[in-house]
Amino acid sequence: MADKTQDGQATKVLVVDDEPQIVRALRINLSVRGYEVITAGTGAAALRAAADRHPDVVVLDLGLPDMDGIEVIAGLRGWSTAPVIVLSARTDSSDKVEALDAGADDYVTKPFGMDELLARLRAAVRRGTGGAEADDPVVVTASFTVDLAAKRVTKNGEPVHLTPTEWGMLEMLVRHRGKLVGRKELLREVWGPSYATETHYLRVYLAQLRRKLEDDPAHPRHLLTEAGMGYRFQE
Repeated sequence: MADKTQDGQATKVLVVDDEPQIVRALRINLSVRGYEVITAGTGAAALRAAADRHPDVVVLDLGLPDMDGIEVIAGLRGWSTAPVIVLSARTDSSDKVEALDAGADDYVTKPFGMDELLARLRAAVRRGTGGAEADDPVVVTASFTVDLAAKRVTKNGEPVHLTPTEWGMLEMLVRHRGKLVGRKELLREVWGPSYATETHYLRVYLAQLRRKLEDDPAHPRHLLTEAGMGYRFQE
């Protein structure tokens, strides 16, 4: 059963890949599960489709014929917070980190199992649409303010743009403020149960959050690492 958006509509998935057999397999597997599937074979077509159709999640191949997938992510991140799952034949960890740094939410290496991709897609959709309770508090630190109910972060009175995954990680830490959150617990909650060993995700995203929120990212006061164990949010 596919995730539905908050207004009950089918979740829209934009599939961007220039390999027809992959596009066909994804269209069939997603459509039969109730997703609305939009496809594009080039980066330019993907950006046009995203602007026209406003997908809820994007599945993006990095090796496109007209531009690098990293450029597509940058173009999307200029205005969209839809989760982006990267598909790539590149297995080098530096490529993964570059994609995550550019604003991707997940990275799946080709060849991939359809069940794994569908699980990651469901997790990405949850992160992008998960709501907070209306009576959640506003948490104020010396450097920034987190409004859990409105899913909004401000620093020096200005809104801070976070990707859905950055928000998911920050929200998890803030909800457990003052307490140690284990690495596996954080990965399971934010990314899903199949991610318990992907600890490099945590390092990348915590570094991004520190750059955006801490006054001195090299010496954080609020987003703290407990070596070998996990992370802690300190007001």
